[in-house]
Amino acid sequence: MEIKKIAILGGGTAGWIAANHLGAQLSADPDCEITVIESENIPTIGVGEGTVPYITKGLQRFGISEAELLISCDATFKQGIKFAQWLCPETHGDNFYYHPFDSPYPGGFDITPFWLTKAGERDFGDVGIQARIAEAGFAPKRISQPEYQGDLAYAYHFDAKKFADLLSRNAIKRFAVRQVNATIVDGRVDDDGNIQCLFDEQGNEHKFDFYVDCSGFHSVLLSKVLGVPFLDKSSQLFTDKALVQQVPLRSGQQLNPYTTATAHKAGWIWDIPLTTRRGTGFVYSSQDMSEQEALSLYADYLGISPDGFNPRRIDMAIGYREKFWQGNCVALGLAQGFVEPLEATSILVTDFCAELLARTIPASKQEVPPHRDYFNQVGSYVWERVIDFIKLHYCLSDRTDSDFWERNRDPKTWSSELTSRLAKFKSIHPQRTDFFSQFDLFNEKNFLYVLYGMKYVTKVPPLLPQQVEQSESLMRNNTELVKKAPQFLLGHKEWLEKLKLHYEKEFGHG
Repeated sequence: MEIKKIAILGGGTAGWIAANHLGAQLSADPDCEITVIESENIPTIGVGEGTVPYITKGLQRFGISEAELLISCDATFKQGIKFAQWLCPETHGDNFYYHPFDSPYPGGFDITPFWLTKAGERDFGDVGIQARIAEAGFAPKRISQPEYQGDLAYAYHFDAKKFADLLSRNAIKRFAVRQVNATIVDGRVDDDGNIQCLFDEQGNEHKFDFYVDCSGFHSVLLSKVLGVPFLDKSSQLFTDKALVQQVPLRSGQQLNPYTTATAHKAGWIWDIPLTTRRGTGFVYSSQDMSEQEALSLYADYLGISPDGFNPRRIDMAIGYREKFWQGNCVALGLAQGFVEPLEATSILVTDFCAELLARTIPASKQEVPPHRDYFNQVGSYVWERVIDFIKLHYCLSDRTDSDFWERNRDPKTWSSELTSRLAKFKSIHPQRTDFFSQFDLFNEKNFLYVLYGMKYVTKVPPLLPQQVEQSESLMRNNTELVKKAPQFLLGHKEWLEKLKLHYEKEFGHG
């Protein structure tokens, strides 16, 4: 039986990313029909407002204009994450932070061995230029550069609801994706374990050949209809609650070209700048902090009175489904799994898996088994390595202000792979060959910045005189490039304001 009619259950960011990936892949076949089933009665989570540079690849494939993205989604540039107070404030000072930003290979040369000999003298961010450029408040590209191209790598912050709306408009207009409003409550499964049809709350039947579950934490299809178990990873990652509050920008407030992630005694706070507001969230472990204390600390961070403060509350189940593809159904987004939003993991994994599905989707049900098995194998590897990378931020911290940090340092809460890697990185720094799979979404570059941003100790290697000379030359060159940045780059806020003025002049509206 051919696969021609595809249903995506759930809109939001995950559903419409899937619709665009499938639309782009299948649009050459006029017999293929993609339908997104959304419910007006079920709100989306809508807090995934940060991305990584991987997203630009998909946006270009979808044919979405970067200017339209920036204007219509209140978007700003994201050049990385500023991690503040992730080490003990008493030891390292209240103002300690580090930036994992650009590739730590200036000119393609691995300067890490040289940096290790000077570890006490310079921040690892000085290996590149982007940390200093971002701290100075510059945009990552010149106003004259083509879309999706810049002097520095970048991603975006955006309003999640407006981003989903942009994706939906594009999918409907460019790829003829159909949109149906219905609240799906159940489904019928045949003797072979495939979904035959879905039922909405009025009892209407919705029948398709293939189903993509983007129904969020409820995982209506993969969990409820097909009964695929959830693998709980709360023994590795302890944060299970989030308080979320949008706050207005203050007059004259700087528009940082990065996310700020500030650690506290039982978790961390995200702070994402948009052109119209800030998106903030207080992530914490309920085992180590009461909601009342979390509310108080969150209000203090925002500089408001805790009296009457009533942010949105989100329960976070950390883990992923035992399988992501069962029968004729694949789960994406929160229906597939969830890891706290540190490092913008949710949209990254959704985008990656949606692209993988689109590029490997079988033409018939007879072709499903090898595609299904491969997708499940890749998905499990991706989730395990993402969990390792998030854990890395916690297990390296020397904070002692709660049991939360002590438990994170306990190797019993680390995976065997993370334990092995950290042991190796004591004697030699991370290198490309340590990350042999293309499915390591966070590789040696990411590990380098977190390890040495958090002052991990690696054995200092011996260096040849020419290695020292080349490294010092590259470091001096970086400093000169930073000094010259004002000649080429605009301030972040100024860049976005100029784009808006041009857009209004060109199209007659904002």
